[in-house]
Amino acid sequence: MRRKNPVKTWSTPVSAREQRPVPCTVCGGVSFKPALLCEGFAYVRCARCGLVQINPQPVPADVLRRYRDAYGTEYLAYELANEAAFLDLQLRALKDAGFDALEKELFRQGPPRALDTGCATGALLLRLRERGWRVTGVEISPSAGYARNKRGLDVRSLPLEENRFPPDSFDLILSSHLIEHLNEPAAFVRETCRLLRPGGRFLVTTPNIAGFQARLFGCRWRSAIFDHLYLFSVHTLKTLLSGAGFAVEGVYTWGGLAAGAAPALLKKIADRAVKPLGLGDVMLIKARKEQGAPFARFNTPRRE
Repeated sequence: MRRKNPVKTWSTPVSAREQRPVPCTVCGGVSFKPALLCEGFAYVRCARCGLVQINPQPVPADVLRRYRDAYGTEYLAYELANEAAFLDLQLRALKDAGFDALEKELFRQGPPRALDTGCATGALLLRLRERGWRVTGVEISPSAGYARNKRGLDVRSLPLEENRFPPDSFDLILSSHLIEHLNEPAAFVRETCRLLRPGGRFLVTTPNIAGFQARLFGCRWRSAIFDHLYLFSVHTLKTLLSGAGFAVEGVYTWGGLAAGAAPALLKKIADRAVKPLGLGDVMLIKARKEQGAPFARFNTPRRE
């Protein structure tokens, strides 16, 4: 029987606009091998650390334009249509990562401060605010306006590094399905470390290129899309985090087979099997900012 290919994540159309070669964001390497040949674009693998990435990659101005301009309204509609399902997945992932215990720990010194980067319509921020958190969001798409105007949330429309938050501003920073979209994940992680107080936590969620589904579907994997500039494995993401001054406290993965990719019983079996093996389709890494953490241990080249 022919295997059904699952529906891919929402993405803007493949564009042939300006692209440029970049060094590896994790290790600074400049040698790459072919990894995935997709329809209209391709991924390469860093020969030094193994990070999978689109390279050459679209320039930052074009990446921002995807979400702010022509496709911003479509993206907001997509977010609103799937908001409840996305929130349910986020809450289940946080439960797996021991969020209740973390919340109790952080509340011991009063209402903690949370920042959600790539917060979309603010559904998770709203839930946290209802639980007593002081919340702020960052979102560059039109979803930010929805979060501000419909929900009264403090959501900034600039990329994280451009908001100039003071150091040690937050106790918790969340990032769900954002880091893979960024031109400079290393700069983003360094800024996250700067903004957290010592002992603060960073919870980052992203597709897992080393998971079962990625290995099964290859270039047809639902997360191998033009908008995903980087596809991290547990190893490459842990390396990036530790290089920025984080101590990894936990790794959690989930998702054995996508809905529609297999019969329900087989999907249920696969979903259960991948969790203890760390082969889930999506991963969440929980990291703590170390006391006196430097913001960059790797000499990762800056991009002009």
